[in-house]
Amino acid sequence: MAKVNVRFDLYEYEVSKGKTILEASLETHTHPQEYKRVMIPVLYYLKGINDTDESGVCVVEADGKLVNASTTRIREGMNIQTRSEKVMAARREALAKILAKHNKSCIYCDRSSSCELQDLLHEYGFTNEPDLPKEQIEPLDLSSKVLVRDNNKCIRCKRCIAVCGKVQAVSAIAATGNGLDTVIAPSSLRGLAAASCVNCGQCVAVCPVGALTERTQMDEVKAAIADPEKYVVVQVAPAVRAALGEDFEFPIGVDVEGRIAGALKELGFDKVFDTKVGADLTIIEEAHELEERIKNEDVLPMITSCCPGWIKYAEHFYPDMLDHISSCKSPHMMFGAIVKSYYAEKMGLEKNKVVTVSVMPCTAKKFEITREQESGTDVDYVITTNELSRMIKDAEIQFESMSVNETFDEPLGEGTGAAVIFGASGGVMEAALRTAVEDLTGEPLQKLEFSDVRGMNGIKEASYELNGQVLKVAVVSGLANANALLTRIKAGEADYQFIEVMACPGGCVNGGGQPHQSALLHADMDIPAVRAAALYRNDAASAVRKSHENEAVKELYRAYLGEPGSETAHKLLHTTYMAR
Repeated sequence: MAKVNVRFDLYEYEVSKGKTILEASLETHTHPQEYKRVMIPVLYYLKGINDTDESGVCVVEADGKLVNASTTRIREGMNIQTRSEKVMAARREALAKILAKHNKSCIYCDRSSSCELQDLLHEYGFTNEPDLPKEQIEPLDLSSKVLVRDNNKCIRCKRCIAVCGKVQAVSAIAATGNGLDTVIAPSSLRGLAAASCVNCGQCVAVCPVGALTERTQMDEVKAAIADPEKYVVVQVAPAVRAALGEDFEFPIGVDVEGRIAGALKELGFDKVFDTKVGADLTIIEEAHELEERIKNEDVLPMITSCCPGWIKYAEHFYPDMLDHISSCKSPHMMFGAIVKSYYAEKMGLEKNKVVTVSVMPCTAKKFEITREQESGTDVDYVITTNELSRMIKDAEIQFESMSVNETFDEPLGEGTGAAVIFGASGGVMEAALRTAVEDLTGEPLQKLEFSDVRGMNGIKEASYELNGQVLKVAVVSGLANANALLTRIKAGEADYQFIEVMACPGGCVNGGGQPHQSALLHADMDIPAVRAAALYRNDAASAVRKSHENEAVKELYRAYLGEPGSETAHKLLHTTYMAR
């Protein structure tokens, strides 16, 4: 790519031609000398979501004129000042205008200390600003079982609208008006719950402030733990271990599996289990279902059912394809059913005194436990990675001091490497292939890695020849990509036997309940990919890497479930769907 020479403040740089000033500044972030990295603040911009920043803070002085760094292109010899008096004054003025319409109850906000606006206010010297008058305070939108929308904190960045429409093809949120007079609201007057929202939480993930948050169940979980009559069991999803450490100043991509197990025990849970066992169970049932569909020439392609955001999307927008979706419950719902049946019986526990809690990277799991098709009692509460972080901090547990060697409890504590990669896009497919290929060929796999289905690409395709039969598969993340692929399938332009769909781009590692990171960090790093890499390292180091070789799951079938797809398995581990 052609280069041009520009000057940022004191230094000369060679940057790619055709870039905006903001994009050119981001190129300098790879510079080996930290003091030569150019930092231009952003508030509305988010790479891949909002390409421009109209907040007023993304300004610089270029050749003596104030310009928007996200919309102004660089040119040869341009002299750019990023912190001149004019620039700093303009940024402070822009922040003051935003603050004038922002509820500043930061101390009570879930996003305090992880708020992009709050960070800028500290940097630019804002201290004790007056709050909004009471007559201007709007009521919260509490219509959703999963999300809370607080327009009093909205800064009109439109990131939520962009991700919901462009990335997720749902458009549950819309905007009217311009600038700071813009009104951000659900597409339904009855609130977010009535707006075909699929609860994926990507709006929460991209919101720079606390205008969109998960609806917490921390208080209910704390009350259950404190109740001596309750036996409280917690399970942790694979993707949580690749992200929770970020809230405790660990570098992104550090696996904190052992520390999580230790912290949960410190919080007082009676048993601490790993959802990996539920994931292994899902693979056994799902692989059996796929093999049966292929053998009986039943409805194909079969589509995975692990992601409740995807399930609700299909129920809204593709009701005619519901018979393509596997009837398997998601891993944490399977695990909850096993805890309240097999485990409760084994331990002599009264089912009505067992409380099950799931720690998930996903907000849609909160909706999943309320679905009419589920038993309604298998999982009682869902808390996100963010909520677990707050619980640990509230309890003043020194997370960094937890042992890395702490383990999950038996007899349902050991999962496989195949299960841990569920948290990354392609992981469910790869885990299923490790089992299905061996079942279909009758021969052990020589190589366990299916690299064709790995990575952060929105749509991945592969085919495998098994005893003369070709198995065609696809992996999709991001619901707009799912929409594109399903459109091709319905038009007869694509042919597969098995498809994995994850609502969140990159998979569960990028779920709506994961820790928040700044827009500038997202521009510098593919955060979902770095988190996913932690899961693949965990898999590579696992003693057992195939779901069907999990001894705990084998014992479960021997002692309780019988065969995969049995009547008992269907009663406990399978579900149905509904057109909405």
